[in-house]
Amino acid sequence: MEPILVSACLRGVPCRYDGRDKASPELDAALAGRDVVSFCPEAAGGLPTPRRPAELSGGDGHAVLDGTARVVEDTGRDVTAAFVDGAHRALAAARHAGCTRALLMPRSPSCGRGSVYDGSFAGELVAGDGVTAALLERHGVTVRVAPGA
Repeated sequence: MEPILVSACLRGVPCRYDGRDKASPELDAALAGRDVVSFCPEAAGGLPTPRRPAELSGGDGHAVLDGTARVVEDTGRDVTAAFVDGAHRALAAARHAGCTRALLMPRSPSCGRGSVYDGSFAGELVAGDGVTAALLERHGVTVRVAPGA
């Protein structure tokens, strides 16, 4: 069976911004027998765990890749470079393993697909993709988000 890139937090790695994971027995069962490549683009981009919450500002991950939006922490600190670097590292890992599919963390500024937080830090969602999801899609990797995560 073809390998799949999966957000490391979904595989039980405590790498989320709050230092926790989002593992679930249901997801583990769904991935049983698959060759899984676990990856956290935010950690790979050099961000610590735990870290300040970050959201997309001025657009989604596609706009970040195009240079018209950025990723900022709740303090206002710009962490765009770390998010873009982590996205490129995720793409490299997917290519190295032969992944053409990815299962990522919903709503994340890196991994979200379809909806992401709007940059207000008020819990508001807008249509769009995270930086890593956008880069993977641009390079032919089919991205889905984990249901219920």
